[in-house]
Amino acid sequence: MGSLTFLKKYQYAFTLILLCSGTSWAGYPGSVQPADTLALTLEQAVATALKNSYEIEIAKNNVDANTILNNYGVAGGLPTVSLNASNTEQITQVNQKLNTGVEISRNAAAGNNTQANLAVGMLLYNGKRVVATKKRLAELQYQSSEVLNSQIQNTIALVMTSYYDVVRQLSYINTIRTSIIASEKRLEILRVRKEAGMANNADIFQAEIDLNTLNQTLLNQQMVAQVAKTELLRTLTLDPKSAVTIKDTITVDNNMQLASVMDRLAANADIKAADHQITINELIVKETAALRYPTVRFNAAYNFSRNQTAAGLTLLNRVVGPQAGLTLAVPIYNGTAFRRQKQAAEIDTKTAELQKSTLLRDYSANAVKMYQTYQSSIEQLENQKKNYALSKQLLDLTLQRFELIQATIIDVREAQRSFEEAGYRLINLNYAAKSAEIELKRLSNTLQ
Repeated sequence: MGSLTFLKKYQYAFTLILLCSGTSWAGYPGSVQPADTLALTLEQAVATALKNSYEIEIAKNNVDANTILNNYGVAGGLPTVSLNASNTEQITQVNQKLNTGVEISRNAAAGNNTQANLAVGMLLYNGKRVVATKKRLAELQYQSSEVLNSQIQNTIALVMTSYYDVVRQLSYINTIRTSIIASEKRLEILRVRKEAGMANNADIFQAEIDLNTLNQTLLNQQMVAQVAKTELLRTLTLDPKSAVTIKDTITVDNNMQLASVMDRLAANADIKAADHQITINELIVKETAALRYPTVRFNAAYNFSRNQTAAGLTLLNRVVGPQAGLTLAVPIYNGTAFRRQKQAAEIDTKTAELQKSTLLRDYSANAVKMYQTYQSSIEQLENQKKNYALSKQLLDLTLQRFELIQATIIDVREAQRSFEEAGYRLINLNYAAKSAEIELKRLSNTLQ
């Protein structure tokens, strides 16, 4: 997908962000956000990043610059027209003896020399160096477009990963809060038992310690979530002190196939940019090779010359008229500089080919590793969802049994620990699968 397609895709979100700047956003039906809180969805986050990214703006500027330079005039294939003029005033001492016996002697003789020239030059032949240069300028334009596309893909991937990291950290908070509710319920039961003379202070103190520990864990996790939000705001080039509300879940695409990813690696913008670099270096070889060919130029001019002096044999000389001709320059020997430049350019071409092969190798290996992570996470997700649901049921059941004096404090604490660990594993598996999915789509140039 081209860079313009991405920008059009999120045009609506751009407008929404501009309209909602400085106002409250309602993220969900019935929710009310403070005026300084931004309720952010993934689409809005991506749109904001595409709109604000300095890296994308730099890449767009490079495309614009290379588009301007992609011209036959820059390649040297268009005529050149120049106007030159000069006017010189002078004071000279004249001392002349003519063969007629006349002697002219004059001090401080005034003189004036005026020259004007309208010149036109046109390159007729230089070993097709102009053609190679023009093609190289076009390749530079295409390459910069691929670099822009790569930057857009990288920005979207970074935003999505940062966004889902915030979702992950907030999910941790929900797990901790559920465990806190269980601890509060346990403490409440113990207090009721103490009033009935069926519990001691030690049990209550331990329950309070456990509750305080969970509250401290909650505060620490809230800090981690806030740091993740700040990182997301940095990615979006927004004020890092802005208040952000995100209510979302991690949904993984279960239909990713390694074969389709590997088939589309050639469509990756970085690989295509490397292809263009090889072509650019091949054209540089042709340009340097053309330096050893003759150069033929057509030159035409219209000249005006006026030379006036107060003393001397010629008091006024005025010449006006056109001229035209051909110039031939044949390089014969220049210390083998041209030949060495061509050899160096050929080496650069081989280097560009090796760089592309290296990039393709690394991207292929990365795709395989990411798919292994993705597949492993997907395979574990279903079981982990069941474990999480069972651990929640176990926690509820254990609390009920504890209330009926059929379970101990240790049983409740063990059920809480199992619930927290199951929640963390489920969240991490979801995030790992989503991160791998995002990277696979980035490598195959299919992020949307």
